[in-house]
Amino acid sequence: MWRERPRETLSLQGVVLIKVKMPRRRQRLMAGSGSDGTEDSDSSAEREQTNSSESDGNMHKRQRLTRASTRLSQSSQDTPDLKRTADHDESPPLTPTGNAPSSESELDISSPNASHDESQAKDQANRDSDKDLSHRPKRRRCHETYNFNMKCPTPGCNSLGHLTGKHERHFAVSGCPLYHNLSADECKVKAISREKQEEEMKGQEESNSRHATRHQTPTSKQSRYKEQVAEMRKGRNSSLQKEQKEKHMEHRQTHANTREPLLENITSDYDLELFRKAQARASEDLEKLRIQGQITEGSNMIKTILFGRYELDTWYHSPYPEEYARLGRLYVCEFCLKYMKSQTILRRHMAKCVWKHPPGDEVYRKGAISVFEVDGKKNKIYCQNLCLLAKLFLDHKTLYYDVEPFLFYVMTEADNTGCHLVGYFSKEKNSFLNYNVSCILTMPQYMRQGFGKMLIDFSYLLSKVEEKVGSPERPLSDLGLISYRSYWKEVLLRYMCNFQGKEISIKEISQETAVNPVDIVSTLQALQMLKYWKGKHLVLKRQDLIDEWKAKEIKRGNSNKAIDPSSLKWTPPKGT
Repeated sequence: MWRERPRETLSLQGVVLIKVKMPRRRQRLMAGSGSDGTEDSDSSAEREQTNSSESDGNMHKRQRLTRASTRLSQSSQDTPDLKRTADHDESPPLTPTGNAPSSESELDISSPNASHDESQAKDQANRDSDKDLSHRPKRRRCHETYNFNMKCPTPGCNSLGHLTGKHERHFAVSGCPLYHNLSADECKVKAISREKQEEEMKGQEESNSRHATRHQTPTSKQSRYKEQVAEMRKGRNSSLQKEQKEKHMEHRQTHANTREPLLENITSDYDLELFRKAQARASEDLEKLRIQGQITEGSNMIKTILFGRYELDTWYHSPYPEEYARLGRLYVCEFCLKYMKSQTILRRHMAKCVWKHPPGDEVYRKGAISVFEVDGKKNKIYCQNLCLLAKLFLDHKTLYYDVEPFLFYVMTEADNTGCHLVGYFSKEKNSFLNYNVSCILTMPQYMRQGFGKMLIDFSYLLSKVEEKVGSPERPLSDLGLISYRSYWKEVLLRYMCNFQGKEISIKEISQETAVNPVDIVSTLQALQMLKYWKGKHLVLKRQDLIDEWKAKEIKRGNSNKAIDPSSLKWTPPKGT
């Protein structure tokens, strides 16, 4: 809102004066304010004229103010501003808030030569316009969406183009074409080809959904496509040639970590294209979040954590306190999971920390692998720190602080320094839907080593001891779905390999393996082992899949990455 300034100090520079008539109400008041309390003939005539036009007085007033504002804007364009000409300052006049005025009503149109009545009318117009502006939603400034002072952190990049091919600029490495060894034009071409492929796939899905049956087998086109993909993957060279190796090494020495490594000839063209699509989709999702204001450049997001002897790059945002999140790098004790701001504090803490394993009861031990049962109610701080740490590597996790209704089963690997965190899964104490896993995570440094399957197998072992049929809580994350599908496939193929009868029951499989019948049916359908024939469901024993599984088991040998039920020392908890 504008504050009224003394009229004797008001000035007009470079703006043509516009005479605004006094409002009739004020004329009537001034005409009727005599010393003797009587009205002269002129005042009476004026009052009669005012009364006759009282019904449309407000409308005329608004029209006069609108015409005055229009003439003011035209004259301000034709008449040069003396002060701006003298100072050579082309910036617009500023309002008391420091922003450029959004309308003509914010400009000062009063003058020391203007009459008292004109000043009153202009002040009233300013107040009316301020009232209107106060009810308008605030405009979103350009710099709130794009900060053109920022640049892409990739050396030599001009921030033009985007990995998705849909934006003109980028400010992060995730959308930088140069970092991904591409040009802006190549990204646009790839975006067009991806859109065409997505439209074709949508059309095929719609046609398939219209003619879908209860248990639809793959079409001939899908089977041919699967064979083509298999041929493309087999046809690639398993190793790089000497010239290619030299090229890759030269690229790495030249650019180090400022560029993505060369990916050509490392895998098949089909897999490389899938990886590029995933990169573009992830970059597009990050760009949407940035435009919505959920992620901004330089936002409070932890980039790396120092965890034991590992330095881990984080994947997602975790709601650590702001004073820690804004540091960008966090130092975490690998035993008690306390987080700190600097390596000096971590070193002092490690010298005093007496923890060498998670709190709670050790319910499983075989070799160096142990599992501890931690109650969220008894060890609340540890479980909260564990959830905050897990959120750095999980996308859809929402549990951080309400840990009391859960039990946490923490898997560790022991050496001479202590029990190091491998992964964990949480489980509700009382689950009405018999969920045996609420959240599951394998630490990045232990991924692709079989520990994820061990955690899943351990959760089903607990369900067997409880004499229940378990299933993971939905929805599953992408990595979680892959892990569970692989585990269910292995369980079913092992059961089929050892089964010698002629009739098989899904209920019997569920009771023996503790896997939910719904998960068994979905896995059998994915393996094309469930058919519907003459009103009955038939389970096909595919010998090719069983032989393939046997070959993998022989190649794997006697691995320690398997849960031994005899090493479990645990009884189901009673109540909470």
